Amino acid sequence: MRAGIHPEYRTVVFRDTSSGATYRTRSTIRTEATIDLDGETLPVVNVEISAASHPFWTGNQRVLDTAGRVERFNQRYGAIARPARKRG
Repeated sequence: MRAGIHPEYRTVVFRDTSSGATYRTRSTIRTEATIDLDGETLPVVNVEISAASHPFWTGNQRVLDTAGRVERFNQRYGAIARPARKRG
């Protein structure tokens, strides 16, 4: 490999801001923030969603208010009730 063209590969910590979970891994991501973890000062990257908080992995699905959204759309844009089409 050519010297001087590759980013620094180092140990970093990814912290989930919604659950507080931390993951120690190796990455080339750059960050100025640091965290003291297990007696070491490591760079930290804050993420909004990780496996600790994502609905797919946790099983906690959020129910969206789709009926309310449709009603608001109809009120805002004046949906016209259309007669049912005849099949035949």
